[in-house]
Formats: sequence, C-alpha cells, structure tokens
Amino acid sequence: MEFLFLGIIAGTLGGLLGIGGGTIIVPYLIYIHKLSQHQAQGVSLLLVALPVGLLAAIKYYREGNLNLKFGIPVAIGFFIGGYLGAIIAHKIPDDLLKKLFGIYLLIISIKMIIGK
Repeated sequence: MEFLFLGIIAGTLGGLLGIGGGTIIVPYLIYIHKLSQHQAQGVSLLLVALPVGLLAAIKYYREGNLNLKFGIPVAIGFFIGGYLGAIIAHKIPDDLLKKLFGIYLLIISIKMIIGK
C-alpha cells in the first residue's frame, strides 16, 4: 500500500510540476528504502513511456536491478496521481507553480549533494 501511495504522490507532483516521476521516486527509494542508485532507477524506469522505458527496464531487470515489488504498485499510483496533479496544476497561477518547482528542485539538489 505504501508503494501505491508513493506512486500517487509522485504522479500527482509529476502532473502538477511537469516533471518526471523519477525526480521523486528515485530519491525516495534511495533515502527511505535504502535501494541502490541502480535499483531505484530500475523502479523509476518502469514508469517511463514505451518503448524506451520498457527496453531499459528489461535491461535493469536482467541485471537484477528492477524490483517489481516496488515498481508495479508505484506505477499504478503514478497513473492515478498524474491525472490528479494535472487537475491541481491548472488551478495554480503560473508564477506560484514555477516557485514550487524551483523549491522542490533546490531541496532535492541540496539533499543529493550533501548526501546522508
């Protein structure tokens, strides 16, 4: 259930801010679930549009870096959340949406640069 919720949140923010879900899912899986970068990217790739995402995900799976336990529920939630985020985004003024996007990227960037 947690991963379905993660997918909904990632999809909502993706639709809201116009960003790829990987910018949400990859850091979450790395910092909260302690997945390796490869594993987190494998899960993230499950969400990317066909056919490139599917082919890349197959490679990650063959290398043992795509955990379907994480990936499938997140993908379902991402589908739902993407639609919800798009609805919300159209109710927010452009300037505010731009600021929210910048704040999100700044927080994640600082966390990734500093590490732990």
